[in-house]
Amino acid sequence: MAHEAAIEALRALLGDRLATSDSHRELHAQNEAYFARALPDAVAYPETTEEVSRILAICHEARCPVTPFAAASSLEGQHLPIAGGVSLDMGRMTRVLAVNAEDLNCTVQPGLTREALNTELRATGLFFPIDPGANASIGGMAATRASGTMAVRYGTMREAVLALEVVMADGTVIRTGSQARKSATGYDLTHLIVGSEGTLGVITEVTLRLYGQPEAISAATCRFESVEDAVNCVILTIQSGLPMARIELVDEMMVRGFNLSGDAGLPEKPHLFLEFHGTPAGVAEQAATFAEIAEDFGATGFAKADRPEDRSWLWALRHGAHYANSALEPGKRTLATDVCVPISKLAEAVTAAQRKSRDLGLTCTIVGHVGDGNFHCGVRVAPEDADELKTVKGFVNELNDLALSLGGTVSGEHGIGIGKQAYMTREHGAALGYMRALKQAYDPRGILNPGKLLPPEEA
Repeated sequence: MAHEAAIEALRALLGDRLATSDSHRELHAQNEAYFARALPDAVAYPETTEEVSRILAICHEARCPVTPFAAASSLEGQHLPIAGGVSLDMGRMTRVLAVNAEDLNCTVQPGLTREALNTELRATGLFFPIDPGANASIGGMAATRASGTMAVRYGTMREAVLALEVVMADGTVIRTGSQARKSATGYDLTHLIVGSEGTLGVITEVTLRLYGQPEAISAATCRFESVEDAVNCVILTIQSGLPMARIELVDEMMVRGFNLSGDAGLPEKPHLFLEFHGTPAGVAEQAATFAEIAEDFGATGFAKADRPEDRSWLWALRHGAHYANSALEPGKRTLATDVCVPISKLAEAVTAAQRKSRDLGLTCTIVGHVGDGNFHCGVRVAPEDADELKTVKGFVNELNDLALSLGGTVSGEHGIGIGKQAYMTREHGAALGYMRALKQAYDPRGILNPGKLLPPEEA
């Protein structure tokens, strides 16, 4: 067995919470995207920060790879143990450690999911707004700098994380940040760890910014004759300063997927899904103002959803987009990719993506958190068909090149993982060398999530 010495030491530490059976290893080898399965040599199930510290100390000494794992909702393979070693499953560390209602923050363990957190917060009058769609773990969301449907109003995990407890590669436990809303002391290690994809340390506690539950919430949908009209409506809405809580684009192909998979009954045209937060009067005013803007771009079928059950249906539909793709070409898998561009360039980027996918004969859906310039393409592909896979990867490459040429980024929220390493040099240039230096300083033996985020150095 590979890494036998480390695994035996971990078994002595964890007992039956160190698993080497095929069933446990297979569970941690799968992913939602098109990447090949990657089996760990063992799966560790820690329950405390102290155990995570001892696990990493053992693995550091033995040069055994460690790949953090939680909800496995990643779309760029961040959780796949491609170098073998230990899959570090944080799924038993799910406690809410503190809720500081007066300071609008809470501290949680990394395996807690965002839905479970909001259930815990319900009685406090507070909520956690970062919503990437999937019921992701808080630790995974911090590690990938997740975003989501409400980023246009509430920001991303970059803004949401106030402080961290992190176990470093050699087992040292550090704390970064504080409950204070700002600090001018030292390097900002908190936001260096946020988005590092488990390559610099393992997150064991997260302190999060919370918000008061809005007095009134209203959702709505409307449809357009073209994606360009829908996106231009979004651009003017944002430039007008309208405080949208959510403003989501789904193109006609995505609507077809909703209809096939969930019998949504929506006209197969581009739609915007909307949500407004505030006082009853404020929400009504926001909706009326948006309706006026949308009318100028030919919007029709404006329909409000004020009842909680109607709003839940609408957002469940949107959050199921990745799976609704499956109904478009059964038997294939979805290559999900995202880019983010300046809001002024959004229409150009979205229409170019739609046009290119059609020219290539690809089944491609477009959905997006377009209020902050971020959109996703879900392309159906048979991974075993080498020609089709090559065509799809070529489309992704052109989309990434377009985003960079427009002053954007190759990933607004999915991160880099395995799938987008090839673009890191193009996006970051000489800065990539400094990223490598940080990795070497934090993880000199290269045990933390090896093969992710940073591309291999050229020989």
